[in-house]
This record gives sequence, structure tokens and C-alpha cells, in this order.
Amino acid sequence: MNLAAPRIDTGDTAWLLAATALVLLMTPGLALFYGGMVRTKSVLNMLMMSFVSIALVTVVWLVCGYSLAFGGDTAGGLIGGLREAGLADIGPADVRGTVPTLLFATFQLTFAIITAALISGAVADRTKFGAWLVLVPVWTLLVYVPVTHWVWGPGGWIGQGLGALDFAGGLPVEITSGASGLALCLVLGPRLGFKKDAMRPHNLPMVMLGAGLLWFGWFGFNAGSAMGANGLAAAVFLNTLAAGCTGLLGWLLVENKRDGHPTTLGAASGAVAGLVAITPSCGTVSLPGALAVGLAAGCLCSYAVSWKFRLNYDDSLDVVGVHLVGGVVGTLLIGLFARRAMTGGTDGLLYGGGLAPLGRQALAVAAVAAYAFAMTYGLGKLLDKVLGLRASEEQEHTGLDLTVHAETAYDHGVLGHGAPVGASPVPSFARKAGHQA
Repeated sequence: MNLAAPRIDTGDTAWLLAATALVLLMTPGLALFYGGMVRTKSVLNMLMMSFVSIALVTVVWLVCGYSLAFGGDTAGGLIGGLREAGLADIGPADVRGTVPTLLFATFQLTFAIITAALISGAVADRTKFGAWLVLVPVWTLLVYVPVTHWVWGPGGWIGQGLGALDFAGGLPVEITSGASGLALCLVLGPRLGFKKDAMRPHNLPMVMLGAGLLWFGWFGFNAGSAMGANGLAAAVFLNTLAAGCTGLLGWLLVENKRDGHPTTLGAASGAVAGLVAITPSCGTVSLPGALAVGLAAGCLCSYAVSWKFRLNYDDSLDVVGVHLVGGVVGTLLIGLFARRAMTGGTDGLLYGGGLAPLGRQALAVAAVAAYAFAMTYGLGKLLDKVLGLRASEEQEHTGLDLTVHAETAYDHGVLGHGAPVGASPVPSFARKAGHQA
């Protein structure tokens, strides 16, 4: 009996094209989200760290990242090969599932981009931009690519060997970025004035706009991972919406009880926390599970963001508290709430599946978090020794926008940020170049 050759489905392809564009939009959305959360003196630097990640990760992914992540396994489930480096011999008619292979590679590229960009929030206000340009491509190859192969690649030891479930990126996206952000926080040390200065978000409307764009793009992130315009994509779409809502409400409930005020920053952060947690579980839990996952993440992450003050690590924009903790919550809760109707074979503990699914999820979480932290810490130490990872005290005090990019986001952007009374807020190099504050 001859099986029909794989064919491109135009409906699936149209949906994945739209989903790819949605996920790419998430990185500019993240730039606005982070940009609004920093002080006026580092807004442009924060935007640049996200936007430059698009270019850096794209080049690395097309040259060899895709092949190493999704190429044939060459090392016992640890890494793929270089057979498809440069997308060699992949043409427009080549098919992966029911979509063009080139489109699948591009869709996965957008995941890699935002994962690298997420880390920037943990090290905001104090990282050398030149060092960031080196860190992003090297980190992508050493951390993101191997973990992606473990989870989704052919023969990957977590996805196919261990049998842990991750529908859209709790392990390779959320936990790797959160653990890596923690590692870099420890390498860099806290910002000047940490736990002394207020360091409040300078533009909350920008934060809300960024969160809205992230939420919009997340439908492509999660529902696009169904790889088709089908019933699973519809269920994932609804789960994503539901978890974002309960995440928002959970954060506000905790915030109101703890502080007496539900805030716009809390609403934005809670929605993101719920979306982070549902990312790995959106294709494995039913709607009640999705509501529970989002609520748990919104509540737990709202407490987790305060850990940095107790443990003395300066996670500038709460990447650890939201993405690491939210990713762990969402990945572990698969072991409780997974439904056979969604997974095609695995039930969670609450539906009679026993402890085995929870154990597999926990092992995957521990392995990925430990690997990402260790590799990033070592890479950060190396770059700090060779290039210097942290900006100078003068640059940090004046602001990275002016000292690194010779620009300011606002006409008053450098005023009131540490310049002595009567001193010009514009460094001499910027005045000579004709830049004005």
C-alpha cells in the first residue's frame, strides 16, 4: 500500500503565517512593556535590547540554530546535527506536517527571538550594550537551542525520551529565560540604589500597551503551536484567553489584600503571569484547568516578585518572579490537570493519572532550570572577564540612553537623574556630537 506524500494544507499554512507574524509582534510589545517599566534615562536602551535581539537571533537561527534544534538527533537526545545549516536544500515545496518547512522554521525562530529578549528585563539599567550584542547569539546557541532540541526536537530526551509535556514553550522559553535572568543578575550585581531608590515605572500607559500587544501575540504563540487551523488550535486559543484573565484577577486580589490598592502595573503583570503559565499547558489541560493555572500563577507570581528584596538579587523588571516562577507553575500543573482528551493519552493526577506525569514534569523543570542557570552564569562570568558585562558607574548614574546611544526618549529625559545642581546633564561627547538633551 502506497501512502500519499505529505501535502501543504493551505488553511493550516495561512493560519501559521498569521501566527508567525503575531509572535514576532510580541518582541516589539515586550520592548514597550519593559520600556515603560524602566526610568526615563534608560528607555531607549531597553527598547534597543529587544529590537537588536530580532536581528541577532535571526542570523544565528538561520545559519545553524534551526538545524541544531530541529535537525536529526546526533547525540543521544541532546542536540541535532548541521545537515540543515543555512536551511540548506529546503525549498518552498518541502513540508513539515501540513505546512511548508520554511514556515515552520520561521515560526520557531520567533520563539527564539523573544526568549533572548525576555532576559533583558532582568539586567535592565546596567548592562553594556556591546556585551549584550555578544551575549545574545552565544546564549541562543548554548542554551536555547539545546533545550529546544530536548523538548521538541526529533529524539529529544525530554519530549520523546522522558515523555514530559510542553505544548508551547514553558521549558525552552519561560524557564530558560527566567533561570538565565537570575544567573545574570547574580553576575552583574544590583543596580545603584537598589532597595534605596524608588525606581518606579516611568510610563504605565506604555506598560499597558506593551502588555496588550503581548497578549494579542500570545494567541499566535500558543494556538499557532497546534500547527494547523483545527479544533486543537481553537481550544488552545480559549485556554490562553482564560488563563490571562484569571492571572490578572489573581494578581489584583493578592495586591489589594496585601497593599490595599489594585494597580495598573499589577494588572499588566498578572495577565502576563497567567499567559506565561498557560504556555506549556494550553494544549494539555481543559478549560477548568486553564482557569486554575492562570489563577495560581497570578497569585504566586505576585508574591514571587518580592523575593528579590529578601534574597538580595536585583531582577530589575521581574523576569524571575514572572517568567521563571510562572513557567514552573504552568509546567508542573500539567501533572495535575492534564486531560486525555487534550493530550491523546495522558491524564494528570486529579484525573486518575497517578504521580508519574507530575514526576516527569518536575524532572524536566529541574533539568532545564539547572542547565540554563549554570550555562548562563558561566557565560556571564566569561564575558564579564573578557569584555566587561556591566556599564560603568558614570553610565549607569547618567543613564544608558545618553551615554551609550547619545539620545534621550524625552526632552527632559536626563533631568533629575543624578546630575549635580548647575551641571550640564549632557556629557561632553554628546555636546560635541551635536546631541541635545
